[in-house]
Amino acid sequence: MADAAKPIAQPATGVVMFPEYAKAIATLAFIWGWPIVNQYNRRVAMSRVPEPGRLNGILPAAPRSRVGMLYDYVEPNQNIITCPNQDVVYGFAPLALDEEPVVIQVPDFGDRFWVYAIYDARTDQFADVGKQYGTKPGFYLLVGPNWKGEVPAGIAGVFRSPTELANMIPRVFLDDTDEDREAIQLVINQINAYPLAEYDGTVKQTDWRNAPALAGPQSDGGGETQWVPPETFFDQLPAILDVVDPLPGEEALYAQFRLILDAAAKHPEIKAAMVEAAQEAEQQIIKKFFEWRHNGRPAGNGWNRSTNNARWGIDYFNRTAGAKSNMFDNKPEETQYFYTDEDADGAPLDGSGSYEVTFPAGQEPPVDGFWSLTLYNQHHFFHPNPLGRYSLGTKNKALQRNADGSLTLHAGAKSPGADKESNWLPAPDGHFSLYIRAYWGKQAILDGSWQPPKVARKG
Repeated sequence: MADAAKPIAQPATGVVMFPEYAKAIATLAFIWGWPIVNQYNRRVAMSRVPEPGRLNGILPAAPRSRVGMLYDYVEPNQNIITCPNQDVVYGFAPLALDEEPVVIQVPDFGDRFWVYAIYDARTDQFADVGKQYGTKPGFYLLVGPNWKGEVPAGIAGVFRSPTELANMIPRVFLDDTDEDREAIQLVINQINAYPLAEYDGTVKQTDWRNAPALAGPQSDGGGETQWVPPETFFDQLPAILDVVDPLPGEEALYAQFRLILDAAAKHPEIKAAMVEAAQEAEQQIIKKFFEWRHNGRPAGNGWNRSTNNARWGIDYFNRTAGAKSNMFDNKPEETQYFYTDEDADGAPLDGSGSYEVTFPAGQEPPVDGFWSLTLYNQHHFFHPNPLGRYSLGTKNKALQRNADGSLTLHAGAKSPGADKESNWLPAPDGHFSLYIRAYWGKQAILDGSWQPPKVARKG
């Protein structure tokens, strides 16, 4: 029997490592680290702006320790993040919490659904802040893992991130009406974030309609901005390992990654093999995560549902899948996501066809928040269309129900007819996907007993 007190041998230094071994470990390192480097590079890009505003005039952005807010739905022509929704008003705050704790303001949202999703470096959420948690209006403090300062009077709660790298994305529900667009302004203008040194117990307000347009990164080819270049991944990984402590059990992974990084620093052929491994993994593994069948688990009727979202832990498969296809999920009890690239017969969804999604009477997604069905193009972005319509659900007040109380939503490049156009999601001519969000789902959403309806192709 082995002596339990005997130290476990660590990776030996000075070994003559051959490139093929380094390449094998590098593949795992790339899959493991892809979401974290993605998160890190987003913080760098989104926080380079001089003041809170709208990146490229479209997405919220702010310097570190600040928040930027939109004042309406996100515009359809952005390519910085996939799978946005047009159900909420978004915000974004890049955080470096060991540099400075951050105060966040929570206004009185009344009956309106809202949630502040606050993520660590692994895109795990570490705070419960939102309507479903009963969070009271007030001031809250976000701190890093090593912060030891004093909490001033008037702070209602403190949330400690396990990593200094973090970010916050407020989401506030908005009905698709002019009246609600005006009503929401008084609330979102009180959403704010700033360094603890600026806290004085008074509510700081910003009219986000006047926030400036700011220059930001662009994408080529219609897809998402490339946040994780394989060619530079291993140049960034050492810094990631230094600022993101291992989860319990990950110490051995970190040791292996540091071993090949040390070898790469001394031997160009090792470094070249590792870069080659990253390039191959990007093409052969990461790209496959863009297919919804490689996200989560089956939900019935040809759909998949998110799994462990924003609570990834060591679920590297789903963490990397989410980062590639749908960065910054909410936690399961906050939001459940259902998605498909195929119709009920397993054929790819294509704009040349016409599709129906029928929710029987009383069987729309059971939620205490809201639900929606969104249509995305092949890049998981909105398809610009003359109706300016990209999702349908709780926010829409003109949906037409069938005589039996059921609700049929239509998808396709061609209109289903004037009498059904209120329920139509216009699609591109080519491939598209469908995506159901269920915010603050009831038990049937959480336990999987509710299933999305079939996507039926007509004709």
